Amino acid sequence: MAGPLNALQLTGREATHLVELPCGNRLQAEAAAAFARLQADAREAGFALCIASSFRSYQRQRAIWEGKAGGTRPVYDDAGRQVEMAGLPAAEQLRAILRYSAIPGTSRHHWGTDLDVYDAAAMPPGYQLQLSPQEVAPGGLFDALHCWLDERMAANRSHGFYRPYGRDRGGVAPERWHLSFAPLALDCAGRLTPELMRACWQCAPGEEPLALVDEIEADLPAIVARYIAVPPQWCPAGLARP
Repeated sequence: MAGPLNALQLTGREATHLVELPCGNRLQAEAAAAFARLQADAREAGFALCIASSFRSYQRQRAIWEGKAGGTRPVYDDAGRQVEMAGLPAAEQLRAILRYSAIPGTSRHHWGTDLDVYDAAAMPPGYQLQLSPQEVAPGGLFDALHCWLDERMAANRSHGFYRPYGRDRGGVAPERWHLSFAPLALDCAGRLTPELMRACWQCAPGEEPLALVDEIEADLPAIVARYIAVPPQWCPAGLARP
């Protein structure tokens, strides 16, 4: 069993804690083995459980963040409408981005425990995967897969995978497609401190500051509570590794 992640691994600046899956995605070894078991169970039930996204580096998360803050990537509201970012105060821009995207260094995708999934067997030829609320809503393209996952999770037969963003708590928008391997993710969450986060945002010589970093720093405790920390009820008690 691997030991706890170090600061660079926790914040996505190092990938030495990961193994590569046959599909090319990367996870921690224990999470990868558990996902293979879940995938096999899904196959028996008639689903082609696949990974859309797993590990995401700090630099990749920063590119997403900077693109949204700088207007080169769209930001959407809960109704799917594009947000006119240029007309918003910086603090409101920050919250609009945080609804669907994590601050670089704080993403659960850095840990190698979290992944976004879909059912390849349900996709029509030529379909472009979106990972949208409509795809996973009742009657949506991937609803059947997620109803099956709901049943497995309720019976504690999901091999340690649960949904940290399964319902709307007023922070991060619900992401039914986002699964987290709780036995490892719980430890990672407990080790991600504000000090580690701030270390990611310190500028190297010649590097531009992280977009909206002043607004992040000004309200960091509230941001951590609302958008980074996940209440313990997201998974059954007693799953954390000793």
